[in-house]
Amino acid sequence: QRILEESGGGSVQAGGSLRLSCSATGYMGSACMAWFRQAPGKEREGVALLYNTDSTHYADSVKGRFTISKDSAKNTLYLQMNGVKPEDAAMYYCAARFLGVCSDGYIYDPGRFGSWGQGTQVTVSS
Repeated sequence: QRILEESGGGSVQAGGSLRLSCSATGYMGSACMAWFRQAPGKEREGVALLYNTDSTHYADSVKGRFTISKDSAKNTLYLQMNGVKPEDAAMYYCAARFLGVCSDGYIYDPGRFGSWGQGTQVTVSS
């Protein structure tokens, strides 16, 4: 089965904006949700966390530029990317931890998330 599926990736100019979406088959209302990204030759990097309480946590590299949110009625997770930089180019993955507590530290630990989407590619032109 496919629990999560990302969409919305594409090409964006440096300084521009893009919104990624992640549709969930599993109920995300009580889940810890996250966005990770991975560039070629680099390890997977945490981007943003969203607690079931809607509390958020961001990597320093995207703080103030990216916003993670969800639409509970649509069971969909979003990543709003503003002021995009060339170094933001990567494959972006949606992840979910449907059971258990969420923690800020999980942004450094993708293994905590049991469900993943297929990824959506973001490229940045300058």
